[in-house]
Amino acid sequence: MSRFFIHPTAKVGELANKQVLDLTAALSEMKIENDLRRQILDDIKRLRDTGTYRGRRHALGLPVRGQNTRNQIKTAIKLNRVERRL
Repeated sequence: MSRFFIHPTAKVGELANKQVLDLTAALSEMKIENDLRRQILDDIKRLRDTGTYRGRRHALGLPVRGQNTRNQIKTAIKLNRVERRL
């Protein structure tokens, strides 16, 4: 917002048309929402396809980043549940 000289508490209705167009142009260059989700799922799929250790852990729904499997597996199963359905 500082790049476009917009006050942090400004509301969208108070912005000039040029400021709105500048913001939409900047946001269209960034990856947001579904693009990021798709990229993350593609990265996990790539790890699975190459058969890496991390890919196998994702496929089984186990902790991926070296967490203790015995005590902390419940959280990992909850978080990795979406990836296992693919």
